[in-house]
Amino acid sequence: MADVQSMKKSLIYEGKAKKIWSTEDEGLYISEFKDDLTAFNGEKKSSEAGKGALNNKISTALFNYLNKKGIPTHFVEMLDETHMLHKRADVILIEVIVRNIATGSLTRNLAIEDGTVLPFALVEFDYKNDALGDPKLNDQHCLILKLVNDQSELEYIRYMARKINTLLKDFYAERNLTLVDFKLEFGRDINGNIILIDELSPDNFRLWDSHSGESMDKDRFRQGLGGLKVAYEEVLTRILEGDK
Repeated sequence: MADVQSMKKSLIYEGKAKKIWSTEDEGLYISEFKDDLTAFNGEKKSSEAGKGALNNKISTALFNYLNKKGIPTHFVEMLDETHMLHKRADVILIEVIVRNIATGSLTRNLAIEDGTVLPFALVEFDYKNDALGDPKLNDQHCLILKLVNDQSELEYIRYMARKINTLLKDFYAERNLTLVDFKLEFGRDINGNIILIDELSPDNFRLWDSHSGESMDKDRFRQGLGGLKVAYEEVLTRILEGDK
């Protein structure tokens, strides 16, 4: 096991769920997964011991899967329970939301009945800006704000989001989990290539048990249902058992 503490140099960034550290290699960073929980743009806060380690393990399994399927990602390896080694990337300040089933804000904002299966995967863009409350973006907003270089990059991001959705829907269906919706982030590696970054965990994914419809994600915290860690552990168990 790598000596993670000696690998970590400067703290580059601390967010709601992770700390990002530089390393001696300018092309590699370390993400440290935290146990903190936030919801509603930071208005609701808590902590769940062991949550960070679970998200690291789940993200590792999913990044490995997507890498094998030809999706370019920042992932290199899991270093220990709470640390992941990954490529350095400049974050594109667009949160990419992919929706398969209407729930949450889509239901609130557009009055689409909760649980409605959408006729196609809906891809939305939000501005990654906490101070503004992560507002919705259209393509013209993205170009005016210079979040991307041109329209073709937006089309590439949409294409990759839909491809990832298809892969993960099937992956989870084999494990009796329904992929309802999820958030992705992309960035540019040191060569300027757009790659998938951040994490792939129940903090960013809505997952329902395919039989009971039970929530297996951070909605358990948002809605005060309890049992978040148990749900995350079950997601990890199904992922690992499905890989045997």
